Amino acid sequence: MISLKNINIKYEDFSLKNLSINVEKGEYYVILGESGAGKSMILEMLVGLISPDSGKIFFNNEDITKLSIQKREIGIVFQDYAIFPHLSVYENIAYPIKRKFSKKEIKLKVEEIAKKTEISHLLKRKPNTLSGGELQRIAIARTLILNPKVLLLDEPLMALDAKLRENLRDLLRKLNKQGLTIIHVTHDYEEALSLASKIAVIHKGELIQEDVPTEIFQNPKSEFVARFTGVRNFFKAKYISIKKVVISDDIVIRVNPNEEMCEGYILIPSESITISNEKQRTSSTNNFKGIIKSIFASRTGKEVIVDIGVPISIFVTSESVARLGLMEEKEIWISFKVNSVKFINKK
Repeated sequence: MISLKNINIKYEDFSLKNLSINVEKGEYYVILGESGAGKSMILEMLVGLISPDSGKIFFNNEDITKLSIQKREIGIVFQDYAIFPHLSVYENIAYPIKRKFSKKEIKLKVEEIAKKTEISHLLKRKPNTLSGGELQRIAIARTLILNPKVLLLDEPLMALDAKLRENLRDLLRKLNKQGLTIIHVTHDYEEALSLASKIAVIHKGELIQEDVPTEIFQNPKSEFVARFTGVRNFFKAKYISIKKVVISDDIVIRVNPNEEMCEGYILIPSESITISNEKQRTSSTNNFKGIIKSIFASRTGKEVIVDIGVPISIFVTSESVARLGLMEEKEIWISFKVNSVKFINKK
């Protein structure tokens, strides 16, 4: 539906470099990256606010690189909502079409969009009486009343508390399930995971990885992607035999066989590591003695950081912490199976 082909833009000291992405009709496509990565610039280019120095933008196989904003059938909702404070909710939503239709037609369209975005009860209110989540819904409704084929969202959940974020996520999922193609930029990997059908990770103006969420989070293709998406145990590694790699110069990890003696990275999921007071007696398991450096709350219980020469993150239950008597500076054993270690070849 939307394709960017070899896009390059230079703006002051920042550049988008040779960027190519494809968004299919009906996708919930999330562009994920740090602040300053170029995410918002991509949206501004898609909607027609800025033009690339080179490369092409295609919409349904039509070159729209030089097409005006008004003809692109792409709507955008900015971070600051841009709601008119002196107008009612009804008047804000109606504003983009007030010169295009009769009052009767406008009323029907506003009521339809208000129902779809679940703000019918707010139509007579003024913006200064509303919450951030309600203002965001109004901004979305005002964009949708133009019937765009694609909705662009610039950090739509950033300023909302946890409850409002979940409510708005529900709305965005519903709109997407009704057939609306959505392109959503964020720096929050949990937000991306909860919404996206496809994710593009952007770093310093370049596309680092594009894939479905499970692949992005379970098989990151670079150290940056792993770190940014919350993977804890990600280390540079080098095969020293077909079944072993070395990290941090002298820590040997047993892994699945690889005939190619290459360099890359290993990923050890925190939830696949067990803690015990004694060494595990099995040849198929990696065992390391370490010292507990910190214990803190996580969403699933506790996260324990154990120093085995490198810091290793382990997720455990609060019950396990109590049962094993885990505390800072305690000597402990950790273990994980060969099959839980993922090796990523250095490209």
